[in-house]
Amino acid sequence: MNKDLEIARLAAREGVRVIKEYRKDGITIQEKGFHDLVTDADLAAEKAILAVITENFPDDDILAEETANSDSLSENRTWIIDPIDGTTNFAHDFPIYCVSVALWENREPRVGVVIEVNRDEEFTAVAGGGAYMNGTKIAVSSTSIPRNGFVATGFPYNDLSLVDPYLRLFRVLMEELQGIRRPGAASYDLCNVACGRFDGFYEYSLHIWDMAAAALIIHEAGGTVTDWNGGKGWPFGQRVIAGNMHFHAYLLEKINEYIPAESRKNVG
Repeated sequence: MNKDLEIARLAAREGVRVIKEYRKDGITIQEKGFHDLVTDADLAAEKAILAVITENFPDDDILAEETANSDSLSENRTWIIDPIDGTTNFAHDFPIYCVSVALWENREPRVGVVIEVNRDEEFTAVAGGGAYMNGTKIAVSSTSIPRNGFVATGFPYNDLSLVDPYLRLFRVLMEELQGIRRPGAASYDLCNVACGRFDGFYEYSLHIWDMAAAALIIHEAGGTVTDWNGGKGWPFGQRVIAGNMHFHAYLLEKINEYIPAESRKNVG
């Protein structure tokens, strides 16, 4: 097994272990910003994940949600970590939240692991090596017709500047698609695109730790990930579209039609 993947899986599993302990024993919840929660489980899980990584790769850089000083990435080997993606779900005991661990180098993803804690679904990928769920190879869907489409999105919690055009777009998609869902954890949404459950996904106000692992998993499953202009600015641009070839193109077209050009620009 690729050693980087082995350590990423080990670190993610250690995060899962800590989360389950806190879920059983009780958690403390704080607000770190507008509608932006953090729990003591987030902090403890991040600490446990970092301990595994730094023990094995002490010279690598770290970009972790709860301890990051800035949203920036060097060309060094960098571990990008979200200890609990879906903290609001977790805080309310709603059963969709994930641990996400990724390794990037030269600003490109090399390894990705996402574990949905309650279903114990482990999604993994190594660049050039395909994508897997619990050891079984996965691929994006082949759905091409909008009326058969099943798409996920997110409802931004701390940046409400695009609510009006976002809701106009949402209405159109409700009319044209078979269904839209909002699970509340972007890494899991993206992994569900990778394994063909969802045909596409779009959201804004995301951070790189929400997507760093799952974007690689989608790519290795045959899918596409871009920003809202079809470019490569998604890691720090806070705007993402993902899907199979057909639904990525469909969502890109709809976003360009209903979201003003100024609002489609990457933030970072």
